[in-house]
Amino acid sequence: MPYNNSPTSYGSVTKTFHWLTALLILSAIPLGIIASNLAHGLRDPSITPDEATLQLTATLFSLHKTIGVSVFFVALARILWAVSQPKPGLLNGDNAPEAWLAETVHWLLYGSLMAVPLTGWIHHAATTGFAPIWWPFGQSLPFVPKNEHLAGFTSTLHYTLQWVLVGAVSLHIIGALKHHVVDGDATLRRMLPGYAPAQPTEQQPNHVLPFITALVIWASALGGASMLGWFAHSHAVVGDAAAAPELAQVESDWQVEEGALTISVRQMGSDVAGSFADWTADISYDEAPDDIGRHGKVEVTIATTSLTLGSIGEQAKGAGYLAANTHPTARFSADLMARGSGHMAVGTLSIRDQSVAVEMPFDLTINGDTASASGTLSVDRRDFGIGADVKDEGSLGFAVEIAFELTATRQ
Repeated sequence: MPYNNSPTSYGSVTKTFHWLTALLILSAIPLGIIASNLAHGLRDPSITPDEATLQLTATLFSLHKTIGVSVFFVALARILWAVSQPKPGLLNGDNAPEAWLAETVHWLLYGSLMAVPLTGWIHHAATTGFAPIWWPFGQSLPFVPKNEHLAGFTSTLHYTLQWVLVGAVSLHIIGALKHHVVDGDATLRRMLPGYAPAQPTEQQPNHVLPFITALVIWASALGGASMLGWFAHSHAVVGDAAAAPELAQVESDWQVEEGALTISVRQMGSDVAGSFADWTADISYDEAPDDIGRHGKVEVTIATTSLTLGSIGEQAKGAGYLAANTHPTARFSADLMARGSGHMAVGTLSIRDQSVAVEMPFDLTINGDTASASGTLSVDRRDFGIGADVKDEGSLGFAVEIAFELTATRQ
């Protein structure tokens, strides 16, 4: 069997690309559907998933993503090979409706084989957490920032375009079987192993109309997704925190003007960073310490419902973790103590129904009536009953890094 195509037959390289792509696609699609269904259950705040379910879901997603990246490169190589080869003509090119449909499906297949894995890859690169790609590269992409709005948008693109791909694959299979069983021609046999040339009809379809038809189908799919509100929902994923009731403002000796409260965890071997959008700080501070070295005190209230944490934010707010529905706030109460030439916040961190004594060193600079402060605290999630059923540190790290930075003015 020759390596190259001819006007009447496909070569071995084209056939290898075809069946390898088919194997990858028919593996990736069911893996993605099963993993997505499992992940939907994990995001339910009323359910506490067991470690086996978490591990299975992550494994299936990693396998789906890794195969998806493989599809992208195989499809790219297949397209590059195809443009260098003659394409055997259709055996029913004189049947205008069928020929038009066949060419449209081929455009949909080639375009979707690039667009579907690429949008999934961009989504993965734009967010953090949950299931890594098993390639030695690919966790991030050039020019793709870590941005939850971009992650949500490309996730919706990926979900929408995958159904175009599913439809195109289904039509492609139905068409091949129709040629083989009903028409009895060599369309399918030309793509099977071995040498099976067949003479195309003299009349062949124009490629412009099928290409335009494919563009209309893609545009219709995206327009339908927009009308159904799928893209609006993808932006609302990030906005869920903003939808929660906001904490009441506090009157404080030092009023926070701006700041950030962030956390970082290690999940499935990758660092996942997030933040709380809603928190308040009641701060009293005097440059002159009292007789035990205390400068003042701080009371921080955190809305746990305002957490965003990559792709695992909803899971982190669920019953087995922060339990945000039943424990909507966490609190940090501490005395601000002098420690040598620095400062230490010595107090209690309360999350869920657990309170733990903690000490957090912090840096402080005061310029007139403006103060800038920053600090980092490491806690063990197990001390608060967070993820108690996940005992494998490789799945979810025990240490949680909490950091803050703020600017406050004296009132």
